[in-house]
This record gives sequence, C-alpha cells and structure tokens, in this order.
Amino acid sequence: MLPNRLVDALQRFNAAHPWDHNAHHHPWLLRQLPRRFRTALDVGCGSGDLVRLLARRAESVVGVDAEPEILGKARQLTAPDAPVTYTLASAPHGLPPGPFDVITCVAALHHLPFAETLDRLKEGLAPGGTLVVVGCAQAATPLDHAVGLVAVPLNALTGWVKNRGRAVTHRPVSMTAPTREPGMTYDEVEREARRLLPGARFRRRLFWRYTLVWRSP
Repeated sequence: MLPNRLVDALQRFNAAHPWDHNAHHHPWLLRQLPRRFRTALDVGCGSGDLVRLLARRAESVVGVDAEPEILGKARQLTAPDAPVTYTLASAPHGLPPGPFDVITCVAALHHLPFAETLDRLKEGLAPGGTLVVVGCAQAATPLDHAVGLVAVPLNALTGWVKNRGRAVTHRPVSMTAPTREPGMTYDEVEREARRLLPGARFRRRLFWRYTLVWRSP
C-alpha cells in the first residue's frame, strides 16, 4: 500500500493531467478488426469517440448508451453525414437485434449483468463477426495488485506526456460519463468469459483494464 500522503499527491497530479484510459486502447482495438466491414455496434458508446473511428471502416455504425446527456454530446461531436446512428437504450434487452459484423464494448460491461450481456452480444454477431471488449475488474490476487502498483507511476507519466506537461482544468468530454466500480474480479471475468465464449482471448492489461476478443464461427 502507498502512504496516504503519496496517494493524495498522485490524485492531485492525475486530476491536473487527465487522460482517457479507454481511448488509449482504441488503436489496439482497431487492430483486432478487419480493414472494412459492413455493420458495427458499440455498446456503452459514451461520447462516441470509438463510434466515429469505426465509421471510417464501416457502412453503418450504431452507438448505444443509457445516459441521455453523454449521448447528446456524442451526437454533437459527430458529423451529420457520418454513417452513424445513436440510440438511447439499456443493455442487454434494449440492444438492436443485428446481426453485426463487429461489436465493441469499452468500459461498460461491468455496468451490466455480465453473463446475460455477453450472451446477447454473442447472439448479435454475424457469422465470422468479431466481438472486442475492453473491461474493468476488481483487483483481488497478488498479481492483480502488483500490476496495479506498476501502473501507478506509469499512469502519472502518461498523463504528463499526453498533456505535454501542462495542467488542465477540464477533463476530456469522453471522461464525463457516469462510472461505476466493477463487481467481478479478473479471475471471475476470465472464467465466465471462457465458459460463455469458447476460444475467447482474454488478457489483463496495464491501467486497470482487461481485453477480450472473440470471433463468431
């Protein structure tokens, strides 16, 4: 455990040098996808940053979120002629039926019933489609805590670099959506994901995230 004084100093530094941990994974996420695809669904789309990236490759993209305020910001930030539709809905029951060639879910799955949502996303994939999840989980094991501890100084350094050493007063729009602490541990997420999605690739990441990739037969 870090001393309280150091924790407070790090929190102040991070608040002055914010950066979007989810957007940090977007380049990796896009590398898991085909160069071109027909349809895509982004679950928990927030301010639509990933939706707009997917729209560069897709014929049509649907972004779904349960928060009307952040969804309104997504619409404002998206060009009127972009092949994008934003839908106010709650997952898993409010999701459009698909099928979709690509389904993404970034830092949203821990807000939802895990198994039921994964089943719904699995059903919504077209044959040969790709599901990519970037998720959050609880640290529980010594390995979890060790990886989290390594991430602490790297997190501060990354924030300093991304903000070019300047302190800022406003967080990125993408970081204004409501958040929730995860209820499942990394081991629980991995075990349940492998049960529901045979052959899924699960990996723990720095910056308090995991990734999950599954391709529909």
